[in-house]
Amino acid sequence: MLRRLRILIVALSVSLSGTPQAFAQTPDSRDSSEYLIKAGFIYNFAKFVEWPSAAFAQPDSPIVIGILGTDPFGALIDQIVENKKIGARSFVVKRLKWGPDFRELRDCKILFVGASEKAHIDELLQIVKTLPILTVGETPGFAERGGVIRFVLEDNRVRFEVNVEAAHQADLTISSRLLTLARIIQQATAADTRKPG
Repeated sequence: MLRRLRILIVALSVSLSGTPQAFAQTPDSRDSSEYLIKAGFIYNFAKFVEWPSAAFAQPDSPIVIGILGTDPFGALIDQIVENKKIGARSFVVKRLKWGPDFRELRDCKILFVGASEKAHIDELLQIVKTLPILTVGETPGFAERGGVIRFVLEDNRVRFEVNVEAAHQADLTISSRLLTLARIIQQATAADTRKPG
């Protein structure tokens, strides 16, 4: 299984400059390939994260992927998880907007926080930090501020950081096989966040 995961990570981490010709003909080709790779990662993260049994109402309750804010994936993420299952659980993708009612957030098992929500990140992470939600973002400092996983681009390759402490607070168990492929990030302390930038 670890070998298959490494092969998948390598395949997903191919250089974004080497995208297929179909993507190259559109002005958003780089974004399209980047978010195709990120959508693939999100699906695969679900295979290597264990939620507490109480997080799901039923043994076959779906894994809800919430996308909060401006959706950079379009139909890509829907296509990737379509007809896929992990055990008895299928996937449902929901698009969410920031607002006073956080009920829909609580239904999510994976929550991708779009860059459009950077003004709300601290408040959002405070709201969900003890809920069994795998938070995923791409805003600089997302993992240090309490997000579980942050995507980063390095040499035109999609990589990811993991805040193990944030995962523990959310009662999520991340497989060591996934952690070996991540950069582990320490959560910033209150004193760190007050330091001048």
